[in-house]
Amino acid sequence: MADLPFSPQQYVEQLLNWYGRQGRDLPWRQSRDPYRIWLSEIMLQQTTVAAVRGYYQRFLDNFPTVERLAAAPLEAVIDLWAGLGYYSRARNLHATARILVEEYQGRFPADPQQLQQLPGIGRSTAGAIAALAFERRAAILDGNVRRVLCRLFAFAQPPRSTPAEKQLWAWADLLTPVERVHDYTQAIMDLGATVCTPRQPQCPECPLDKLCQARRFGLEQELPVKQKTKQIPTRHELTLLVEDDRQLLVRRRLTDGFLGGLWEFPCIGLAAEADAEAKLAQLKADLGVVGEAEPLGEVQHVYSHFRLRSYIYHVRVEQHLLIADAVGCWVRQTELQQLALHGAHKKVLGKLLNHGV
Repeated sequence: MADLPFSPQQYVEQLLNWYGRQGRDLPWRQSRDPYRIWLSEIMLQQTTVAAVRGYYQRFLDNFPTVERLAAAPLEAVIDLWAGLGYYSRARNLHATARILVEEYQGRFPADPQQLQQLPGIGRSTAGAIAALAFERRAAILDGNVRRVLCRLFAFAQPPRSTPAEKQLWAWADLLTPVERVHDYTQAIMDLGATVCTPRQPQCPECPLDKLCQARRFGLEQELPVKQKTKQIPTRHELTLLVEDDRQLLVRRRLTDGFLGGLWEFPCIGLAAEADAEAKLAQLKADLGVVGEAEPLGEVQHVYSHFRLRSYIYHVRVEQHLLIADAVGCWVRQTELQQLALHGAHKKVLGKLLNHGV
């Protein structure tokens, strides 16, 4: 503690006083139920509060308990998650619910180490559940907290770099108090979300203004240090919109793997755009489609580790095809927007609707 540029007690006191005045009123803060806290923490991973609000309540309406979630088909969980992105979170929610019911009698462990053994719960999420639901002293280090600590200590390393990991966790643990850890955990997250923001931090409104080393040295706009972005590869695919009397053929992806359980239009990977003609013929043959396919252009969509470029073709058929029926199902255009299509194929649907075919 002697190496800290301020008193941890002063830091905690000022932060908690501010939280008492300025803390956000959020739906998941009305309960200490670990199920609701866990659900909110998973939903909020890499997702804004504004986006989560509606999903959180709809999810609880359908799955009010961990037992109901565990008993549901995975496909129903994924369909309800549609639009939130990072769909591995939905699969992990379902897997964790089943483990809790089968091995823990539906009860959440209070120990952060035990929580980390469950699918989709890392160190920070485990700390949040333990602190918020069970008042256990456990540190958190989400994106907001990383940013606050980088500025608070004028730490000149990218906050998710290997050198930063050990140091930021050490500070996070050191500053977490023994008492009122529930309120402290909410407070530090709120400070990063509403005051110590990525751009244009509201330093005059910050309760830690006098303690912040970035503020002291005029570095609040330069910190945290930005991580160098890596170039991501581009993958190509051909997507075929098969239409019969205003209905389109769709199929559900296997629940295991990337975008598991989401819906898509029939598609096939391309080595490059020049490969499209042969691959179009192959895909039509696989589906049993006969007829001339019209090109509708292309869409691009960026996922976390690659960019997808999809070349879109549209073909009308005269009747439902038995071969196609075996690999997918037919959905009316008016109902497609309610379907859990993955991100790239939502754009494909938009292209179709804008084209007016």
